This record gives sequence, structure tokens and C-alpha cells, in this order.
Amino acid sequence: MKVVRTITECREVVAGFRQANETVGLVPTMGFLHAGHMELVATAKARTDRVAVTIFVNPSQFGDASDLDSYPRDEERDLAMLREAGVDLVLIPEVIDVYPEGDETIVETTRMANILHGEVRPGHFRGVTTVVARLFNFVQPDVACFGEKDYQQLQVIKRMTKDLAFPIDVIGVPIVREDDGLAMSSRNVRLGAEDREAALVLSRSLNAADALADKTIEGLREIIAHTINAEPRATLRGLDIVQAETLADLSGPLTSPAAVMLSAEFGGVLLLDQRVIAP
Repeated sequence: MKVVRTITECREVVAGFRQANETVGLVPTMGFLHAGHMELVATAKARTDRVAVTIFVNPSQFGDASDLDSYPRDEERDLAMLREAGVDLVLIPEVIDVYPEGDETIVETTRMANILHGEVRPGHFRGVTTVVARLFNFVQPDVACFGEKDYQQLQVIKRMTKDLAFPIDVIGVPIVREDDGLAMSSRNVRLGAEDREAALVLSRSLNAADALADKTIEGLREIIAHTINAEPRATLRGLDIVQAETLADLSGPLTSPAAVMLSAEFGGVLLLDQRVIAP
């Protein structure tokens, strides 16, 4: 496994892959890896000859500087996991390399970035698309894998990739969960024991919605909100039920797959969960 820290080194390694007529898969991460990330790597390995992973805690997608500072990091552990998973290339760039001094360029989806979770976290998706566009440019992969837990992010990146004609197949990988149902996240380690237990209400609310016999958008919204609000340690921050691909508003009876996107806070830690629910 080759570990590089500059864009030039990264491009040199990828050029070697290309000279051997090998395809390249990319898994962008912010580090502090877990089994969910390894599922992304496995998906990329199944579809391409070589797999590149980036580790970069992106400052432009954090609205709160303290949240950026407290984001968990463990490079040595991350590299050990990636080596065991058979990753070929890891890029760990400095902020100055990703955002050169005096840089002025941003990439933004004008609608998708500013609805739903984008209203709760202004500027967040602009930071995501800007950094992902740059990472795509650095590595120039054939395939890029992202988790479905950040469902709006996945759809935003797919839209950006299509609009900018990146020759990249963006693949969404299903959520990997802990044995008790909690969606895996690097933020989970920041939960105290009581908040960790309380956070199970997210998957429990989605299960309750999925089990409804007579599914309407209003009924889904009611049972999810009721379930989460009944947990005293949970603060519901976002509940969006939209058309699965376009993120368009829905109402009335469920007649096509709907994406349910949740965000809730537990002891100051914001967690996400998601499910596509069929009629």
C-alpha cells in the first residue's frame, strides 16, 4: 500500500495504474474508519483493479470550528485497517494542498444543497461538493463509493457528477449497522453510554415506519416523530421524507420509493440515519 501526502505523488501513482490499463476506484473519507468504510472499500475492490482512499477532514463542511477540532482522528489505526483491506493507495493531503492560498472557487448544487439537511446546516453541502470535486480531480477515478447513510450527500454528489460530466460512476453503498441497529459513524465514539443507548431510537423509528401497513407520507412522519420525541435524550433536528432520487417533496399515499432522512442530537452529538421505504 502506497501512502502519499501530495497531489503530485498521488497522480504519479495513479498514472502507473493507468499505464497498466487498470481501473481505479476511490473511497473519500474523513478518517477514523470503521466497518462501514471497509464496506465502501470492498465495493470499490469488487468493481475496479485498484482502490484509492483519501483521508481528509474537510474544514469547509463544518459550520462550527469546535466540531472540526473535536472530530476524531487516528491515522495509524486507519492505515492499518486500509492495509488489511488491500487498499493500493492512500492520499492524506494537507489543507493548503486542497485549498491553495487565495483560492476562490467553489462547487455547489444550487437546489439540492440548500434544502432538507442543507437548511439545518447552511453551507455544508457546498463544502462537500467543493472538496469532492477536487478529490475527483486529484485521483481521476473510474468509480467512487459513498455511503447511503448520508443520503442527501450521495444525491448531491451524483447531481454534481452528472452536471460537470465527470466520467465517474458514483455508487451508493447501503448503511452498515452495529449489532443493535445503530448506523455506524465516526461520531458514535463521542456518545456517552446513556446517549449511545438512546440513539437506538433512530433505527427503531425507521423500523416502525417501515412496518406501517397503510403508508402515507403524513403517517410515516407522525410515527417517526412520535417515536423519537418519546426518547428524552433525543432532540430531533431534521425529518425529511422525499422522492428517493430527486429529493422532491411528497405528500399523500406512498406510491413510489421515498427516502426518509433523519438527524437527531444526543448529548451534543448530531447523528444521521436513513432508509428508503417502498409502498
